[in-house]
Amino acid sequence: MTQDTSSAVSAKNVEMQFGDFRAVKDASFELENGRFLTILGPSGSGKTTLLRMIAGFLTPTSGEIFINGQAVSAVAPYKRSIGMVFQKLALFPHMTAAENVAFPLKMRRFDARTIVDRVTEYLNLVRLDGLENRRINELSGGQQQRVAIARALVFEPDLLLLDEPLAALDRKLREEMQLEFRRIQKELGVTTINVTHDQREALVVSDQIIVMDHGQIQQDAPPTTMYRTPNNPFVANFIGVTNAFEGELVTRNDKSATGKFKGKELTGVLRSQSSDLKQGMAIRAAVRAEQIRIVSKTESLADVDADFEGTVVDVIFEGERLLYEINVPALGATPFRIFHHDQNDFATHELGKSVRIGWKCRDLHIFVAGTKGSI
Repeated sequence: MTQDTSSAVSAKNVEMQFGDFRAVKDASFELENGRFLTILGPSGSGKTTLLRMIAGFLTPTSGEIFINGQAVSAVAPYKRSIGMVFQKLALFPHMTAAENVAFPLKMRRFDARTIVDRVTEYLNLVRLDGLENRRINELSGGQQQRVAIARALVFEPDLLLLDEPLAALDRKLREEMQLEFRRIQKELGVTTINVTHDQREALVVSDQIIVMDHGQIQQDAPPTTMYRTPNNPFVANFIGVTNAFEGELVTRNDKSATGKFKGKELTGVLRSQSSDLKQGMAIRAAVRAEQIRIVSKTESLADVDADFEGTVVDVIFEGERLLYEINVPALGATPFRIFHHDQNDFATHELGKSVRIGWKCRDLHIFVAGTKGSI
C-alpha cells in the first residue's frame, strides 16, 4: 500500500490493542522530511508502542503507518531503511568501536573498499576520532552512546528512531548528549523520531513534539507552541511547572474567559474551544511558575493584571534559580510554585515572610474542567 504524500512519516488512525487493553488509540500525525520529532509522555502512555509500530516490530490492530509514502507493513524488515538507537545500546563488546560501526555496512553488503572510509567519517561525526580501536568496555557511557549513534547512521537510513537512549545517563552527560543529538541531526538532515519521558530533552532537540497520555495524542505541535499554548491541562502540567486552581465560568469570547475563583474574578486565555461553554460551568485555570512575579508584601507589583497575598512556606535552591512555594489562601490550599532567577537577590523572601504574587492575563490559561487530562 502506498499513499501520495511528501511526508517522511505519517500515521493514519493507528490503534494497538493487546487483549482488552488499547495501548494506542486513533493516533494520526505527519512528519516532514528532515525534521526531528519527539514522542513525549509518562510511563504507560503508549509512546514506545507507537515507536515500535513505526519500526515495524508491531503491526497495528487498525490504521496504517507510512514511511516515504509506503506502508510499513508492505516492506520486509530487512528492506526497511531505519536506523535505531535503544536505551540498551546492544553494542558488541568483543568488537572495537570501528568494528561496531562497520557491522551494518557488512550486513548490507557495502563495497568493502568503501567501509573503512565511511566508518572513519561517521566516527569523526560523533567526535570519536582516535578511539576507533578501543573495545566497548574501554569507552565511557557517553562514548558508547556515540558509537551507537554512528552505527545507526553509517548506512544513511531514511529514518532514525531513538528509544530513550539517554535515560540511563547521569544528568550532566544526558544534557550534553541531547545537544549532540541535535547537532548531528541538523548536520545530516536525517528524519528522526525520539521517544522520551524527559520534557527538557523534548524541548531541546525537537522540531515537533507529540504528547501522549493513556494511549492518545494530547497535542502535536512545535516546542514553543506546545509550551506557550497547551491544548489541555495534562499538557500544561506535563511540560513545565504549572500551578492550577478551580473556579466557575462567568463570561467568555472566542479568545478569553473570565472565571470566579473563591469570589475573585480573573481573566485569562481560553484554551478550550467549545460552543457548549456556559456561565457557571466548572473551569480550571493554570499559570506557569516562571510567569508569576513575586515581591515582598510592602512592595507594589507593577504591570500585572492579578495579584494576591501569600506566605513563603519553602525555598528550594536549584543552582541557576530558586523555587519558592507560596501559600495563597485566596486560591486554595495547594501552594503555588514560583521560579526566581535573579541571582543577585536570592535572599529576598525568607520562610514565613508575607509576599505578593501576580501575573498578566495573557499568562493565565483557562480550560473546561472536564477537558482531557488533569493537573
